[in-house]
Amino acid sequence: MVTPARPRVVLVQPRLGMPWVFDSAAEAGFDLVIVPRPGEDLTDLPAPVVDVLDLDLDDPEAAIGGLRRAFARRPFQGIATFFEAAVPFTARAAAALGLPGLPVAVAEAVRDKGAMRRAWTAAGLNSPRFTTVASPRQWSAALDLRFPVVVKPANGFSSIAVSKVDDPAHLELAVVATWDLTRRQLGGIDAVVVEEFLTGPEYAVEAVGHRGETRICTIGYKGEPQGPYFEEGFYQAPADLPADTVAAIEHEVAAALAAIGVTDGPSHTELRLVDGRPYVLETGARIGGSGVSSYLTQATVGVDLVADALRIAVGAAPHSHLAPVTPRGAAGNYIVPCGGQGVIADIDGLDAVAAHPDVDHVVQMLHPGDRVRPYPDFSGYPAFVLSRHAEVKDAMAFHEQLPGMVRISYEGQER
Repeated sequence: MVTPARPRVVLVQPRLGMPWVFDSAAEAGFDLVIVPRPGEDLTDLPAPVVDVLDLDLDDPEAAIGGLRRAFARRPFQGIATFFEAAVPFTARAAAALGLPGLPVAVAEAVRDKGAMRRAWTAAGLNSPRFTTVASPRQWSAALDLRFPVVVKPANGFSSIAVSKVDDPAHLELAVVATWDLTRRQLGGIDAVVVEEFLTGPEYAVEAVGHRGETRICTIGYKGEPQGPYFEEGFYQAPADLPADTVAAIEHEVAAALAAIGVTDGPSHTELRLVDGRPYVLETGARIGGSGVSSYLTQATVGVDLVADALRIAVGAAPHSHLAPVTPRGAAGNYIVPCGGQGVIADIDGLDAVAAHPDVDHVVQMLHPGDRVRPYPDFSGYPAFVLSRHAEVKDAMAFHEQLPGMVRISYEGQER
């Protein structure tokens, strides 16, 4: 596909508070037409944004109609998203407009944790034993699993309505709670996945696919979450792993992506190591953390996932596939914990953290006046702290300091 000097790409529901995403687009020579998230503040748009399309993704047919009209007025060369929930819509829109993109069936499968696990099981990959529950009344179908188990919505993301259940006596309550929370927060639910809980360290893998070839860019360490809820805590890259374990992870992730048909574009895969063997938990056909993983990957190996995602969206070759991926440093994302519930009165310490010489970005997402609901409900993360380090041990040491530097207080609490 021949593209103009500055191709235009529609970026569906980006998080505007991540400046490096837009810096990457500008440096790579792209103009962006954004479809904003509902209620987004559009008063100070980043430089590469040349237009805004206000589309209601809850009415996908009308939204695709809006894209067709915009395309007729001034064509764009691609459409992409870094937001998990918008992956199926973006694939449908690309197909409707004849643009490069994931096949619609693949985009829908990657948003269905049950379909994903069935594909991995059929391919003989390592994955936890699981079952899908098609209605709250069918919760007993999971009783033959080995407890503890994890209950999660098949169409969920960001730990929404995810909980660990230690014994069969509490399974029904958890399935019902997951069903109800997901229906309220995501607007609908078709099934709940119940899977055996795996004990072991957790990792995230950032990769780029191009014409069926997967290039693993970096592997990051995420701790060993124990539940009962799975609020994200930190991400440190590159993970300190022996070469044979890295090779096993790379093989398993590439096979998992191939099994569900994610052949092109960025992906974010999460897994656990059990007795040294990688077990894939889930994958997303987008950049992790709405763009956070692009910062981490660029800091650790020099690969710009945002630029590569936009290149793939217009049918061009990603730069990550043109040369070997080589280490160049370490990076981390510390996710400020909510630490309570209720209406936020104040968040102390973020300015001091932002002034730390290792910190490049503090992305604040919750503010005073916002209400934090108790888990397994999910209100969002207060802030991301993105930092760059010489070695991963330095990122670990820095993250150990941060709980004492940031404090969230809630209305009615004594300060």
